[in-house]
Amino acid sequence: MEEIKMSNEGVIYRISGPVVTATGMSAAMYDVVRVGHEGLMGEVIELHGEKAVIQVYEDTSGIRPGEPVLNTQETLSVSLGPGLLTQIYDGIQRPLPTLEKEMGVFITRGVDADAFDLEKIWTFEPQVAVGDEVVGGQVIGHVQETDTIIHKIMVPPTASGTVKSIESGDFNVTQTVCVLEDGTEMQMMQKWPVRTPRPFQQKYAPDTPLVTGMRILDFLFPLAKGGAAGIPGPFGSGKTVTQQSLAKYSDAQLVVYIGCGERGNEMTEVLDEFPHLIDPNTGKPLMERTVMIANTSNMPVAAREASVYTGITIAEYFRDMGYDVALMADSTSRWAEAMREISSRLEEMPGEEGYPAYLSSRIAEFYERAGRVETLNGDDGSVTVIGAVSPPGGDISEPVSQGTLRIVKVFWGLDAGLARQRHFPAINWLNSYSLYPQSLDQWFRDNISQDFPEVRTQISGLLQIESELQEIVQLVGSDALPTDQQLTLEVARMIREFFLQQNGFHDVDAYCDIHLQYRMAKAILSFQDAAKSAMASGAQLGDVVNVPSRSDLMRGRFEKGYIDIIDSMVDTMTAEIAATVEDN
Repeated sequence: MEEIKMSNEGVIYRISGPVVTATGMSAAMYDVVRVGHEGLMGEVIELHGEKAVIQVYEDTSGIRPGEPVLNTQETLSVSLGPGLLTQIYDGIQRPLPTLEKEMGVFITRGVDADAFDLEKIWTFEPQVAVGDEVVGGQVIGHVQETDTIIHKIMVPPTASGTVKSIESGDFNVTQTVCVLEDGTEMQMMQKWPVRTPRPFQQKYAPDTPLVTGMRILDFLFPLAKGGAAGIPGPFGSGKTVTQQSLAKYSDAQLVVYIGCGERGNEMTEVLDEFPHLIDPNTGKPLMERTVMIANTSNMPVAAREASVYTGITIAEYFRDMGYDVALMADSTSRWAEAMREISSRLEEMPGEEGYPAYLSSRIAEFYERAGRVETLNGDDGSVTVIGAVSPPGGDISEPVSQGTLRIVKVFWGLDAGLARQRHFPAINWLNSYSLYPQSLDQWFRDNISQDFPEVRTQISGLLQIESELQEIVQLVGSDALPTDQQLTLEVARMIREFFLQQNGFHDVDAYCDIHLQYRMAKAILSFQDAAKSAMASGAQLGDVVNVPSRSDLMRGRFEKGYIDIIDSMVDTMTAEIAATVEDN
């Protein structure tokens, strides 16, 4: 039988929205192809004999069977090198500001653009010398990319050898800066396939917290560097604001923000705000350490899937330089919806609620790429993933929320009821959890205070008791309770209003230092102890609760320099409470 010769070029056989079937073309899984006369970008996702099924990352309206399909024989890769920071990309790493200059607000089809300016000149400073042995992932030179970040140029993970020549000076990203003995030329730019995690030497246990500056997160439900967290919550409960606060204040050195299938107006808000935000640590614009990927809900569906992988690959690249990276994915539900749409067009057997059967393994695959690692260069780097989930109607029993909760160790559950009461951040302290405290407690003991874990347990215990008493209060009113329980309700109210509530838009209150968090929690417990002993000596609950210094203490958190005066305020309050006994 004569063998059929397959070429790199085929023709379109069938079209179903973003899914196109081509025939007569030799292809491998995940090859990038160009579809139709306009050369739309797509990726091979299924092979049936000589038919290749392609998901197209652009709008396919108007293309028809018989048009050519060209296989590039490359996999979907991202360009990595100096120039990534401050950029705003779409899902397949096309820089949006560059495209806007060329074609205005809406992206036309079939366009390509370089991920960053290939002609821009960077000053390269070598870190190795001629004759040095280098291995994959080793840092060979530095580039000062922005005022705050040094971009470390690394040997591609697959290359190694002896340095034959290396030059310092001004180069663009495509010029050779280093040559190895075996003839391998290295540029400042390298490519990496997005679906393949970047290699590292070993993964560490998570034992350092990601300090976010949000009291409820750091104190009650901490997240470790290299950990993964899920923020499920209904519309309007504050997912995006929480993520923006995390991007702004957490102690990660770099931020990758993926707006995956978000509403255009929300994304606009982020894109408008971010460039103006000032990094609290350096005083420079926050954008200098941020990469943004914007894939709004009206952009082609298949590109959503790509955007998540593009983002995590960029995050891993900065991790390999030894940086702590925080990745915000907002929202993973939209990514899952894109998977569902593609899956139904492929006529696959649907799983629960129409999602594909492989939904949870894909979610797990993504979150598993988080972690704190020893890089190939021998540094420590981490990627912390924080994914927002938008369950329809706020019902977290649906597959995407469940698939996320199965894999992440921190659950910050947003509550629409709290958001309606204007209690922000609207994170429900009764059903949220973190599984990291055991591994982080040692850090808190060493760096904050020896009794930090115990104070945390006391605070969460009081909130728990309050929720149990609430049922009785609703039936008979709080006056029917014994005075000690009425005091507990007062203390719990103080925890809620003074400690858990935090104004994300206030200059002082938006970020709370972790030492101050501990002092505030101690102040609440000091109030409880002083009140108990005063009431045991005959003071009235009303007098104890209404001492003037208590409201001064609660208002003080909006003032600068609060950390310096909080201890003396607590002493004043304790003295005033003790004085209520004498009055009686």
